[in-house]
Amino acid sequence: MLNFVLCDDNSSAINKLSKMLNSIFISNNLKGKIAFSTDNPNELFEYVKNNTTHVLLLDIDLKSSISGLEIAEKIREIDKNVYIIFITGHFEFSQLAYKCKTFDFLQKPLTKERFEETILRLYSDIFGRKTRYIRLDKDKAVIKEDSIRFIKKEGMKVIFHTDTRDYEVYSSFSKIHDMLPYNFVRCHKSYIVNMSKITDIDMVKNSISFTKNDICYIGPKYKNDFMEVLKNEYFTNDMVSIDCTK
Repeated sequence: MLNFVLCDDNSSAINKLSKMLNSIFISNNLKGKIAFSTDNPNELFEYVKNNTTHVLLLDIDLKSSISGLEIAEKIREIDKNVYIIFITGHFEFSQLAYKCKTFDFLQKPLTKERFEETILRLYSDIFGRKTRYIRLDKDKAVIKEDSIRFIKKEGMKVIFHTDTRDYEVYSSFSKIHDMLPYNFVRCHKSYIVNMSKITDIDMVKNSISFTKNDICYIGPKYKNDFMEVLKNEYFTNDMVSIDCTK
């Protein structure tokens, strides 16, 4: 169980962050709890001194005589192992924040999707899960490789369809394919699929289905190779059904 501590001068921001964090715990079956939250730096210091704190979520501008950056430096003197995540509207301090051995720097307004990515990466880092991540060019977002359902080429854009949201980048489709592990298979000139995410394959319609009603297609040029991979590898789960009867 990881203990999370929140510090922000805005009580409504703390409430919103708490709700998002608890939702992330539940939806991802993570063992974590919000052990303490405050808008008072002195209360924060006292709590960290006397209680086990694994993760600190901290604002920079606390409308106080001491900034979040200064707090982080003092926290490091108390506990060198605590994970510090800044959540702030002051993005200009991002470089200074990393001097405090910051795990991540999140900019307000914070979305649940971006927050969830960070929390999952944090759990992976702490518990040593062998999870690979992909850093995208656009706004330097980081996504879990195994969260990708499929990747679509649309003009000059490449769209990553993941479990939480879609990400768009401008990059070479072939280059991206070459960087991915073997469970990502080209099935169409415009699609690369994560074989482990497939829930249904309709060989009559040449369509591949995923959860949330996502669909992509199998192109004639790639069909034989795709079926060969499907036959010889064990990517699919118990939910997969291949419709060859229609």
